[in-house]
Amino acid sequence: MTSAIPDLSADLLLAVRSGDREGAERLAADINGLDPSRLAESLSSDAARIATWLNLYNAATQRMVEADPVSYTHRVRFFRRPAIAAAGQTLSLDAIEHGLLRRSRWKVGLGWLGNPIPSRFERRFRVDIVDPRIHFALNCAAASCPPIAAYDATRLDAQLDLATRSFLAAAVDRQGDRLAVPRIFLWFMGDFGGLRGVRRFLADHGTDPGAGRLRFARFDWAPLPAAWAPPDGMPGSTGHTGDRAPDTDPVAGSTP
Repeated sequence: MTSAIPDLSADLLLAVRSGDREGAERLAADINGLDPSRLAESLSSDAARIATWLNLYNAATQRMVEADPVSYTHRVRFFRRPAIAAAGQTLSLDAIEHGLLRRSRWKVGLGWLGNPIPSRFERRFRVDIVDPRIHFALNCAAASCPPIAAYDATRLDAQLDLATRSFLAAAVDRQGDRLAVPRIFLWFMGDFGGLRGVRRFLADHGTDPGAGRLRFARFDWAPLPAAWAPPDGMPGSTGHTGDRAPDTDPVAGSTP
């Protein structure tokens, strides 16, 4: 058995990708059976935590959709139901994304509201600093999600940067003096530091925001499981990004 949880999480995701159900079951059991102290030792850095929780989220989502495709039509319940267990702690997709990867921030509230009463497990194993690039690495089996890659703690920064740049290159649509950007920027604006932070994030990742207004594109929830990145695990291109037509949300003004 691989000793480190980041490696186990990547192995699980790759087993899911290859259709090795028995292998995936065995790896999931190994992850659940880890001693909490061993888990803590393996998750001693944010890079290890991010790589692990991304891999487990993406693997669990694929397994859940494969096991019960109809469950995805009830999205609120889907994201709250038990998805995977680590060191004896059962986790939902929401718990992984918003508790562990977003450091105990509420799912609602545009990224500004924190959970004042996180669980002991969450406090122990969540990230120290929220990296907004996770939003371009999490795949919830919808058409507007980024492709799935196995993340490696030793090269996480390069992987996340490539995933973000690739996704934005395909998803951002300039419409005259307005820029249609992924809806993620609206839902989790606080993770990016507000509107000014969104513009700075776009510029830092290869997309000139210009001085015009931003529109937040629709998120296409049509089921699209198994949108895998290239086999080497590095996301080199995005899959289908969904309907990018402007939605009815308010238009974000130019930088204050």
